[in-house]
Parts: sequence; C-alpha cells; structure tokens
Amino acid sequence: MNTKGNALVWFTNNLRVGDNNALFEACSNHKKVVGLYCFDPKHFITTRFGFKKTGKYRAQFLIETVYDLYEQLEALNIPLIIRYEHPENCIPELCSEHAVSAIYKLHEWMFEETQTEQAVIDRLDSSIEIIKSSDQFLYHPDDIPLALTDIPEVFTDFRKYIEKDVMVRPIALPKRMPVGNNFKVARPTITPDTLGLPDFIPHPNSAFPFKGGENAALDRLHYYIFKSEKLKSYKTTRNGLIGIDYSTKFSPWLANGSLSPRTLYHRIKLFEKHVVKNQSTYWLIFELLWRDYFKYISLKHGNKIFHGNGISASNKQWDTDSNLVKAWIDGATSSNFVNANMKELKQTGWMSNRGRQNVASYFSKELNLDWRIGAAYFESLLIDYDVHSNYGNWLYVAGIGNDPRDRKFNVELQANRYDPSGTYRKLWL
Repeated sequence: MNTKGNALVWFTNNLRVGDNNALFEACSNHKKVVGLYCFDPKHFITTRFGFKKTGKYRAQFLIETVYDLYEQLEALNIPLIIRYEHPENCIPELCSEHAVSAIYKLHEWMFEETQTEQAVIDRLDSSIEIIKSSDQFLYHPDDIPLALTDIPEVFTDFRKYIEKDVMVRPIALPKRMPVGNNFKVARPTITPDTLGLPDFIPHPNSAFPFKGGENAALDRLHYYIFKSEKLKSYKTTRNGLIGIDYSTKFSPWLANGSLSPRTLYHRIKLFEKHVVKNQSTYWLIFELLWRDYFKYISLKHGNKIFHGNGISASNKQWDTDSNLVKAWIDGATSSNFVNANMKELKQTGWMSNRGRQNVASYFSKELNLDWRIGAAYFESLLIDYDVHSNYGNWLYVAGIGNDPRDRKFNVELQANRYDPSGTYRKLWL
C-alpha cells in the first residue's frame, strides 16, 4: 500500500465501480482515494460540420450515469467530485488540495483524448504518477501476442486468431474504503441546459427508454440474459427494428463504460454453463469481438480513421452538397426506409444496427457524400456513440476501411426483407 500520498481516479469512459481496474488499483495501493469526473466543455462544442459534438440524448444519458457513479462510489466511501470544467484546469488544483501522488485513469490513444491528457500532464507536478488501465477491451492488449503493425486488416483473420489463443481476464472488484476516506462532496446540478443543450421529453416509441448508469446496465443485463432468457434467440431477433427486446441494447452502457465487456462476457458464459450454449450466445460474444476489433484498428492506424479516405489507399472524391445532407438528416430522401430510420434517430437518439448500415451505405454509396459528415452526425445524436466503433463502422460501410468486398446495401431490398409489412416505416413516417 502506498502511504506516501493519495490517489485520484480520473473517470472518463469507465463510469462504473465493478470491473474497473483504475479504481481497483487505486483502492488497493492507497489509504486515501478520491474520484473525479469532468463534464469537459470541449465535448459540447459545435463541430466543423455544424453539429453539437455531444447532443442532448447522449448528454442526458451521461448525466444519469455520472449521478449513478456518485452513489455507487459513496457506498464504497469514496467521494466523487463532479465539475463542468476543462480537466487541465481542475486536476492540478485537486492534486494539490488532496495531496495526490498518483492519478489512475483509462488508457486512451485517439487525438482528442491524448491531447487533453497531455494538457493535464503539462500542468502537473512532475512527481505525480499517471497509471492507465485498458479496461475498454474484452481482450486485453497485453494478452495479444501480436504487434500493432501485425493486427490483421480483415476481421475474420483477427477473430480466428483471438478465439484460438487469447483468454478473457477475470473481473476485478474494488474494496470498500474506510469510512474516514469519505468526505462530503455536494453533487452539483447538471442538466442538458448546463451544457448548452435543450431539454427534451423522451419519445414514447423509443426503442431505448433506459436510464444511464451501472445499476441500470446490470438490471438490463439480468433481465435480458437470465430473467427473460432473450439471449437464447438473439441471433434470430437482432435484425429487428421495433421495440426494446429485438436486441440487447447494451451498447450505450458499454460506450461510456458503465458496463464492462468482460462483465458481459462472463455473464454470457454463466448462462451457457447453466442454461444453454447455442449460436445466439456465441453471436453476442462475436459482436463484442467486433467492438474490440475496431479498437485495435484505431490503435494500429491512429488518426487515419478520421481521414477522408480512411485507412485505404483510395483517392475517392466525396460530395458535400448541403441540400443532400439536410435531406438525409431530416428523413426527406427518395427512400422511405432511410427516412424512417433517420427520423427515429433524430427523435430518440437511437437506431437499430440494421438501420445504421443502410443509412450509412445510402449516404456514402448512393449520395456519394463525405462519410465524415455522417459520422459526425451520428457522434452527436447516438446515445451509444463510441469513437472507435462509430468511425470504424463508417469506414467499413463507405468502402475505405476493413470490408474486403466493399459492398453496397440495396435499401429497398433491405426494407422488403426486414420491414415486409411496412410496420416500422408507418411508425416513424
């Protein structure tokens, strides 16, 4: 145990208590631990494409998540300081105030995240140690015997390699700190209005009516896997369009780290052991592996995932016609299937996986619009936005990423297949 100083856990996209190695290590190695979450003003600016970087739906989900974390940490006698402030402004001050010798945080590698981290380091006393955890992965980077440069460019090759040789680590649970560790920290009132965003009333037809936070994530996990046993048929229902149970809906909690992929994996394995192991249980793990893959691709290629031609050698020229972009956003294109999906997104912050593939393909392949505009719109609107999956999927669909076949979706055939009676289109149009 480190008796020379106290620990600060800087929460970012790891907003949970369970299976959080940054928190686990801090509680194991220090007598005093304090938590911090910053609503960073940089996350709520208007981007160069004209969209709020974080829109109202994801912001509300994030607020709920941070408040839940506040309560979860309080039960462990750990105070959570919540600020609406740039981290580089408040962290050095807090380190001085609380005699912090080590900062524990999530490992990040994309441009904006590393830029913020460096801005904090530049203002810190050089004696303060920064300790990072790779908790956003299912398969830990240290367990993969591959150099980053050797990560396969085709998912199937990556999957076969990982499934054969790599194990998922066990879950780490932090200990409860002594009562004396806690001190009363007032929980500030943060609303979308605080962040410069409009309040809203949730849409009654939303397929994602859930709250943010680890408690809500674990409730959904228990319901979907064990109580309803919907997991049994996941592979056959996952391409649905209407309702809360056609898919797991775990992605928003995974995206902001209020649920860890390892927790989900081990619950699936428990279900397989005691209930049934079938194609559906495998498929959910398969999709967690896809999620990991986009993280490894972003590790390998870095900020190329934000470039116009992505990670390909293409010299494709994209259109930026604002009228076409607006028609797509407003659900006023020539495809009523695309329109229904876009209206659902605009009114709820949610869209099915099937819908996302179709509207992204239509945007980049049919309209030939710059995929980065579509990706930025998704970033703003989607409750489950995750930088690696969002940009990785857009690259894939736009044909400048990891799709070796560069396929194009026929949205009318897709509509006939997945919405044959037009029920979904009638719901949103």
